[in-house]
Amino acid sequence: MNFLPKEIDDYIVSSSEDEPELLQQLSKETWQKVLVPRMLSGHYQGRLLSLLSKLIQPKTILEIGTYTGYSALCLAEGLPKQGVLHTIDTNEELVDFQKKYFDKSPYKNQIKQHLGNALKVIPKLDEKFDLVFIDADKTNYSNYFHLIIDQMNPGGIILSDNVLWSGKVTTKPEVKDHDTIALIAYNQLLKEDLRIETVVLPIRDGLTISRVK
Repeated sequence: MNFLPKEIDDYIVSSSEDEPELLQQLSKETWQKVLVPRMLSGHYQGRLLSLLSKLIQPKTILEIGTYTGYSALCLAEGLPKQGVLHTIDTNEELVDFQKKYFDKSPYKNQIKQHLGNALKVIPKLDEKFDLVFIDADKTNYSNYFHLIIDQMNPGGIILSDNVLWSGKVTTKPEVKDHDTIALIAYNQLLKEDLRIETVVLPIRDGLTISRVK
């Protein structure tokens, strides 16, 4: 979802950092072979994730929702040599796809893939995180937050994707629209939680940056 006019959006993308070749290949194969390819972070948001990670210089990253591995590779660009990125997904069919591109990257020994329910995997990770990217099932966003907040280092950053949900968060959702209801509640949670400070960016489908105090 883009909220800007196409010509402005095209100009923004063309004026930003180029997409690395490996990610171009990953994106192309995702669109050719995988269901719902629009789930990719894509060129522009991917470069933003990369830049944020480089600014934060995280030693430990947690990604909730791997999909085909595009955003994980972007976030990994900010890791120091001894840093590690844990990425979790429930889709067993995509594990080999992800690994193929992880192995082609300079970060193949720093990315740890986890297959399973993130609500069960996260408590087993004996880590404190500097950077977390939440981009999985929307109904569990608040649950993910409650799990990770005590595993964040002071000054750590939580990035949350799709928080505008095609603008649906500004309307009264239908009773069965569980994703929109969950995202409205999540956005309010981030606004009110005194342990963090939060800014919502109208980038693509909405990206929230929350800093742990």
